[in-house]
Amino acid sequence: MKTLMVLGASAPQVQLIRAAKGLGYKTVVCSIPGDYPGFAAADEAAYADISDPEAVLAAAKKFHADGIATCCLDTGVRALGYACEKLGLPGLSERAAARCADKWSMKNAFMDAGVNTARFRKVTGRDSLAEALETLELPVIIKAVDLQGSKGIYICPTAEDAFANIEKVMAATKKDYCIVEEYIVGTELGAQAFVYRGRVLFVLPHGDNTYMSGTAVPIGHYVPIDAGQEVIDAAVRESEKAIRALGLDNCAVNIDLLERDGKVYVIELTGRAGATCLPELVSIYYGLNYYEMIAAMAAGDDPEAIFDRREDGHVANASRMMLSETSGTVRRITDNVVRDGSIYDLSVIVKEGDRVEKFTNAKDRLGQIIVQGPTPEACFRRIEEIKTQFVIEIE
Repeated sequence: MKTLMVLGASAPQVQLIRAAKGLGYKTVVCSIPGDYPGFAAADEAAYADISDPEAVLAAAKKFHADGIATCCLDTGVRALGYACEKLGLPGLSERAAARCADKWSMKNAFMDAGVNTARFRKVTGRDSLAEALETLELPVIIKAVDLQGSKGIYICPTAEDAFANIEKVMAATKKDYCIVEEYIVGTELGAQAFVYRGRVLFVLPHGDNTYMSGTAVPIGHYVPIDAGQEVIDAAVRESEKAIRALGLDNCAVNIDLLERDGKVYVIELTGRAGATCLPELVSIYYGLNYYEMIAAMAAGDDPEAIFDRREDGHVANASRMMLSETSGTVRRITDNVVRDGSIYDLSVIVKEGDRVEKFTNAKDRLGQIIVQGPTPEACFRRIEEIKTQFVIEIE
């Protein structure tokens, strides 16, 4: 029996663990100690900091892992690449993982490969920011290069805003630099992709629903997008160029894109499946279990065999995170939703009496709604209907 080590023990990794067990693998969840559901789902636990490459390598050796996988979070990507390369396991390379973990390195790789991306500069403080603003057009966006989940990112309409936010970014990052880039006003979208043995099996562009909190934070996604074939082709083309630019291989890929006036720009990408219900989006659209593809590839089995069994038709679907616009305590949860075939998942991760925070990023979510239907518009209507019937009261 093969052993698959999963990096991370939160709710999204539970689905990956279950898929791996369904394929007949022994599962080891690797995470720091805590009240995480992945520990109960897996066969064994390896207590380690998944942001520490050496700790992950040691855990993989200890449990004789035949593969290492993660999804929906960036924390373990660098360690995954490092450990897989050291042990000769399937997965993205150490160099590719390092590029995913540093937006400065990533953006330089984009420029070298001719990927459409916003103009940018590296900054270390107020003086270098002043120099950068002389060459970039406002508005700009300042980004920590090493954080995830929309943390350390600020949209700055004016130079004054940029100077006010640079200190916040530098306080949040572990690096001594960050980047400032031109903020392109357009339509945010994204794509999920999978690359195996040098071949991109698919690029699936998807629409994004966002919530403004310092920057636009994704709170849901949908497929298919109604953007015209030229935009879809451009999204696929730029995504494939960006995958090659970073040297990504043998991994799922999450890509952030932006479209303006028919031109598609790559914001960033990383070598793991996206969060916010994106593995489910792929699963529903193609009629397969995307978590199984991720697990099989990591364990050294053929993910293409799973992808080849996909449905001929494609199923529209949409998702939305449940969130609170105020901090407080969950007073009451009312569920009057009549379940039917349109509901793929309707789940809540809080209970009455829990303390919740005003939504700023995905960690503040209260639950999720995933529906499928004939069109994205039908899915949006169903989600709005469910939101009136499933109510989480905060006081």
